[in-house]
Amino acid sequence: MITVHHLNNSRSQRVLWLLEELALPYEVVRYERNPQTMLAPPELRAVHPLGKSPVVTTEDGLTLAESGAIVETVIERFGEGRLAPAAGTPEALRYRYWLHYAEGSAMPPLLLKLIFDKIENGKMPFFVKPIAKSIAARAKAGFITPNIKAHLDFMEGELGKSRWFAGENFTGADIQMSFPVEAAKARGGLNATRPKLMAYLERIHARPAYKRALERGGPYALLG
Repeated sequence: MITVHHLNNSRSQRVLWLLEELALPYEVVRYERNPQTMLAPPELRAVHPLGKSPVVTTEDGLTLAESGAIVETVIERFGEGRLAPAAGTPEALRYRYWLHYAEGSAMPPLLLKLIFDKIENGKMPFFVKPIAKSIAARAKAGFITPNIKAHLDFMEGELGKSRWFAGENFTGADIQMSFPVEAAKARGGLNATRPKLMAYLERIHARPAYKRALERGGPYALLG
Protein backbone atom coordinates (compact mmCIF):
# COMPACT_ATOMS: atom_id res chain seq x y z
CA MET A 1 0.00 0.00 0.00
CA ILE A 2 1.25 3.46 -0.94
CA THR A 3 0.19 6.52 1.02
CA VAL A 4 0.18 9.84 -0.81
CA HIS A 5 0.50 12.93 1.36
CA HIS A 6 -1.56 15.17 -0.86
CA LEU A 7 -1.57 18.96 -0.71
CA ASN A 8 -4.43 20.69 -2.48
CA ASN A 9 -3.58 22.47 -5.74
CA SER A 10 -0.08 21.06 -5.90
CA ARG A 11 2.30 18.76 -7.72
CA SER A 12 1.01 15.81 -5.71
CA GLN A 13 -1.95 15.62 -8.10
CA ARG A 14 0.52 14.09 -10.59
CA VAL A 15 1.29 11.29 -8.17
CA LEU A 16 -2.37 10.39 -7.80
CA TRP A 17 -2.64 10.32 -11.57
CA LEU A 18 0.43 8.07 -11.86
CA LEU A 19 -1.01 5.58 -9.39
CA GLU A 20 -4.34 5.59 -11.20
CA GLU A 21 -2.60 4.91 -14.52
CA LEU A 22 -0.84 1.92 -12.95
CA ALA A 23 -4.00 0.77 -11.13
CA LEU A 24 -2.08 0.55 -7.85
CA PRO A 25 -3.85 0.64 -4.49
CA TYR A 26 -3.14 3.76 -2.47
CA GLU A 27 -4.40 5.90 0.36
CA VAL A 28 -4.62 9.69 0.41
CA VAL A 29 -3.79 11.83 3.43
CA ARG A 30 -5.00 15.36 2.70
CA TYR A 31 -3.38 18.65 3.66
CA GLU A 32 -4.74 22.12 2.96
CA ARG A 33 -2.76 25.23 2.12
CA ASN A 34 -2.90 28.21 4.45
CA PRO A 35 -5.46 30.48 2.73
CA GLN A 36 -3.44 33.61 3.52
CA THR A 37 0.07 32.46 2.66
CA MET A 38 -0.85 29.54 0.33
CA LEU A 39 1.93 27.56 2.03
CA ALA A 40 1.68 23.95 3.12
CA PRO A 41 0.66 23.33 6.74
CA PRO A 42 3.35 22.50 9.33
CA GLU A 43 1.94 18.98 9.75
CA LEU A 44 3.72 17.92 6.57
CA ARG A 45 7.06 18.35 8.34
CA ALA A 46 6.21 15.30 10.42
CA VAL A 47 6.32 13.30 7.17
CA HIS A 48 9.33 14.96 5.56
CA PRO A 49 11.66 17.62 7.05
CA LEU A 50 11.03 20.10 4.23
CA GLY A 51 7.29 20.02 4.83
CA LYS A 52 6.41 20.02 1.15
CA SER A 53 4.26 17.89 -1.12
CA PRO A 54 4.32 15.46 -2.80
CA VAL A 55 5.58 12.87 -0.38
CA VAL A 56 4.74 9.18 -0.52
CA THR A 57 5.27 6.55 2.15
CA THR A 58 5.03 2.78 1.85
CA GLU A 59 4.38 -0.08 4.20
CA ASP A 60 8.00 -1.20 3.98
CA GLY A 61 9.23 2.12 5.42
CA LEU A 62 10.08 4.10 2.30
CA THR A 63 9.57 7.85 2.44
CA LEU A 64 10.08 9.54 -0.90
CA ALA A 65 9.78 13.19 -1.91
CA GLU A 66 10.27 15.10 -5.19
CA SER A 67 7.87 14.50 -8.05
CA GLY A 68 10.45 13.19 -10.51
CA ALA A 69 11.95 10.78 -8.02
CA ILE A 70 8.50 9.52 -7.08
CA VAL A 71 7.44 8.99 -10.70
CA GLU A 72 10.69 7.24 -11.60
CA THR A 73 10.78 5.03 -8.49
CA VAL A 74 7.13 3.99 -8.60
CA ILE A 75 7.41 3.03 -12.27
CA GLU A 76 10.63 1.08 -11.65
CA ARG A 77 9.24 -0.78 -8.63
CA PHE A 78 5.64 -1.32 -9.60
CA GLY A 79 5.27 -0.49 -13.28
CA GLU A 80 6.06 -3.96 -14.65
CA GLY A 81 7.21 -2.45 -17.91
CA ARG A 82 4.41 0.09 -18.14
CA LEU A 83 4.82 3.87 -18.61
CA ALA A 84 8.54 3.72 -19.42
CA PRO A 85 10.32 2.95 -22.70
CA ALA A 86 12.60 -0.05 -23.01
CA ALA A 87 16.10 0.54 -21.66
CA GLY A 88 18.75 1.49 -24.20
CA THR A 89 16.31 2.98 -26.71
CA PRO A 90 16.27 6.59 -27.93
CA GLU A 91 12.87 6.90 -26.27
CA ALA A 92 14.40 5.94 -22.92
CA LEU A 93 16.84 8.84 -23.18
CA ARG A 94 14.03 11.27 -24.01
CA TYR A 95 11.98 9.83 -21.15
CA ARG A 96 14.75 10.49 -18.63
CA TYR A 97 15.39 13.95 -20.05
CA TRP A 98 11.77 15.10 -19.69
CA LEU A 99 11.49 13.64 -16.19
CA HIS A 100 14.25 16.03 -15.11
CA TYR A 101 13.47 18.93 -17.43
CA ALA A 102 10.00 19.45 -15.96
CA GLU A 103 11.21 20.73 -12.61
CA GLY A 104 14.82 21.55 -13.42
CA SER A 105 14.21 23.85 -16.39
CA ALA A 106 10.53 24.42 -17.16
CA MET A 107 9.20 25.31 -13.71
CA PRO A 108 11.73 27.91 -12.43
CA PRO A 109 10.68 30.76 -14.79
CA LEU A 110 7.01 29.95 -14.18
CA LEU A 111 7.59 30.10 -10.44
CA LEU A 112 9.43 33.41 -10.82
CA LYS A 113 6.50 34.81 -12.77
CA LEU A 114 4.13 33.79 -9.99
CA ILE A 115 6.33 35.52 -7.40
CA PHE A 116 6.82 38.73 -9.38
CA ASP A 117 3.14 38.89 -10.28
CA LYS A 118 2.38 38.83 -6.57
CA ILE A 119 4.97 41.53 -5.91
CA GLU A 120 3.54 43.67 -8.69
CA ASN A 121 -0.07 43.29 -7.56
CA GLY A 122 0.34 42.79 -3.81
CA LYS A 123 -0.69 45.13 -1.04
CA MET A 124 2.04 47.46 0.21
CA PRO A 125 2.51 51.10 1.34
CA PHE A 126 1.62 53.54 -1.45
CA PHE A 127 5.09 55.08 -1.51
CA VAL A 128 6.72 51.68 -2.11
CA LYS A 129 4.29 50.38 -4.72
CA PRO A 130 5.66 52.31 -7.75
CA ILE A 131 9.18 51.04 -7.05
CA ALA A 132 8.02 47.46 -6.51
CA LYS A 133 5.91 47.51 -9.66
CA SER A 134 8.82 48.90 -11.68
CA ILE A 135 11.25 46.25 -10.41
CA ALA A 136 8.74 43.46 -11.06
CA ALA A 137 7.90 44.71 -14.55
CA ARG A 138 11.58 44.95 -15.51
CA ALA A 139 12.33 41.47 -14.17
CA LYS A 140 9.45 40.00 -16.12
CA ALA A 141 10.14 41.86 -19.33
CA GLY A 142 13.90 41.39 -19.30
CA PHE A 143 14.25 37.84 -18.04
CA ILE A 144 11.14 35.90 -17.02
CA THR A 145 8.85 36.36 -20.02
CA PRO A 146 11.59 35.70 -22.63
CA ASN A 147 12.59 32.52 -20.77
CA ILE A 148 9.03 31.25 -20.60
CA LYS A 149 8.60 31.94 -24.31
CA ALA A 150 11.81 30.07 -25.12
CA HIS A 151 10.67 27.03 -23.14
CA LEU A 152 7.20 27.03 -24.67
CA ASP A 153 8.70 27.28 -28.16
CA PHE A 154 11.04 24.40 -27.32
CA MET A 155 8.28 22.17 -25.96
CA GLU A 156 6.02 22.97 -28.91
CA GLY A 157 8.78 21.98 -31.29
CA GLU A 158 9.54 18.75 -29.46
CA LEU A 159 5.88 17.70 -29.55
CA GLY A 160 6.11 18.19 -33.30
CA LYS A 161 8.48 15.21 -33.37
CA SER A 162 6.20 12.72 -31.62
CA ARG A 163 2.73 12.42 -30.13
CA TRP A 164 4.05 12.33 -26.54
CA PHE A 165 7.15 13.82 -24.96
CA ALA A 166 9.23 10.63 -24.97
CA GLY A 167 7.89 9.21 -28.22
CA GLU A 168 4.73 7.78 -29.70
CA ASN A 169 3.66 6.14 -26.43
CA PHE A 170 2.35 7.79 -23.29
CA THR A 171 4.87 7.51 -20.40
CA GLY A 172 5.60 8.79 -16.94
CA ALA A 173 7.41 11.69 -18.59
CA ASP A 174 4.04 13.00 -19.74
CA ILE A 175 2.71 12.79 -16.20
CA GLN A 176 5.73 14.73 -14.98
CA MET A 177 5.45 17.30 -17.75
CA SER A 178 1.76 17.90 -17.14
CA PHE A 179 2.37 20.33 -14.27
CA PRO A 180 4.61 22.84 -16.09
CA VAL A 181 2.39 22.76 -19.16
CA GLU A 182 -0.73 23.31 -17.06
CA ALA A 183 1.07 26.05 -15.13
CA ALA A 184 2.06 27.69 -18.40
CA LYS A 185 -1.57 27.74 -19.48
CA ALA A 186 -2.66 29.14 -16.12
CA ARG A 187 -0.09 31.92 -15.87
CA GLY A 188 2.61 31.65 -18.53
CA GLY A 189 0.82 32.74 -21.67
CA LEU A 190 0.25 29.32 -23.23
CA ASN A 191 -2.67 29.55 -25.66
CA ALA A 192 -3.88 28.44 -29.07
CA THR A 193 -0.81 29.93 -30.76
CA ARG A 194 0.95 26.72 -29.68
CA PRO A 195 -1.51 24.09 -30.90
CA LYS A 196 0.62 21.03 -30.13
CA LEU A 197 0.91 21.91 -26.44
CA MET A 198 -2.80 22.69 -26.27
CA ALA A 199 -3.60 19.36 -27.94
CA TYR A 200 -1.32 17.63 -25.43
CA LEU A 201 -3.34 19.15 -22.58
CA GLU A 202 -6.57 17.97 -24.20
CA ARG A 203 -5.19 14.43 -24.50
CA ILE A 204 -4.07 14.17 -20.90
CA HIS A 205 -7.27 15.71 -19.55
CA ALA A 206 -9.28 13.14 -21.50
CA ARG A 207 -7.50 10.15 -19.97
CA PRO A 208 -9.74 8.17 -17.60
CA ALA A 209 -6.94 7.84 -15.03
CA TYR A 210 -6.46 11.62 -14.99
CA LYS A 211 -10.16 12.07 -14.27
CA ARG A 212 -10.13 9.42 -11.54
CA ALA A 213 -7.16 11.16 -9.90
CA LEU A 214 -9.13 14.41 -9.79
CA GLU A 215 -11.96 12.58 -8.06
CA ARG A 216 -9.57 11.21 -5.44
CA GLY A 217 -7.59 14.44 -5.01
CA GLY A 218 -10.43 16.91 -4.91
CA PRO A 219 -10.63 20.36 -6.52
CA TYR A 220 -7.51 21.19 -8.49
CA ALA A 221 -6.69 24.69 -9.67
CA LEU A 222 -3.15 25.86 -10.27
CA LEU A 223 -2.26 29.06 -8.50
CA GLY A 224 -2.46 31.82 -11.09
